[in-house]
Amino acid sequence: MKLIDLHVHSNISDGTFSPSELAVYAKNKGLSAIALTDHDTVGGIEDCIQKGLEVGLEVIAGIEFSAEYLSKEVHILGYYIDYENQKLIDKLKYLVESRRQRNLKMLSNLNNLGFTITEEDLAADSSPDTIYTRAHFATALYRKGYVATRQEAFEKYIGHGHPGYVKRVRFAPKECIDTIHEAGGLAVLAHPNLYGFSSSEKEVMLNELTALGLDGMETLYSTHSKEEVVDLLKLCLKYKLFPTGGSDFHGDYKPGLDIGIGYGNLQVPYELTTAMQKKLNTSSL
Repeated sequence: MKLIDLHVHSNISDGTFSPSELAVYAKNKGLSAIALTDHDTVGGIEDCIQKGLEVGLEVIAGIEFSAEYLSKEVHILGYYIDYENQKLIDKLKYLVESRRQRNLKMLSNLNNLGFTITEEDLAADSSPDTIYTRAHFATALYRKGYVATRQEAFEKYIGHGHPGYVKRVRFAPKECIDTIHEAGGLAVLAHPNLYGFSSSEKEVMLNELTALGLDGMETLYSTHSKEEVVDLLKLCLKYKLFPTGGSDFHGDYKPGLDIGIGYGNLQVPYELTTAMQKKLNTSSL
């Protein structure tokens, strides 16, 4: 069976592998295809696609947006996007600048707490195109010896509600979905069981998001149990969404979670892309 991973991150956002390293690594792990879904950036897609062509790996151009829904952060994945689409690029420029302003505020908060952290610390070992996230703050705090682990940085200083945290700009779900569609792509709700919604709340969300044009939902995921997968597949049928799957691979930032297999039990069949392609072809008519 040909296996794939439709949710992976490079060091252009909050992963630790470069886009080209990611393609080689995925191929060496026996995968047939991956989708590069970095947060709020398409900066690594071209390199990943080119390296994929060299090693015989299909690379799907993707992205992961953060949306504001009922005061919670939910993630919308985009697949098969035209990463040179001007409207998409303009949206991303806005998000990049808003992240930069947020990062400056977080640096100020941390310095006020007595930590000497600079933008140069965030940039250590990163690509010039990297979008700096809280993962980079955690790494900087860890490398300077302020915390014993990266997780401690989130739990004490930069997680929600902690003194170093600053909320960042997020689009409404409609804006995320519309932006993906305008770039010729498909919009998919990522890891639906991570948001803390009850079953009834999840259905309300899916009803609202499908009305806005949501195309699919991530059902196979590193932390989803078999029972959860079955329940999510039933919801896909009910709301006429296609299922997708991915590990949410971040390299060293998520220890123990590997590309393609998650924590060891994940298998995402290549056949899932058939429904995606069918939907894409139908949408373009």
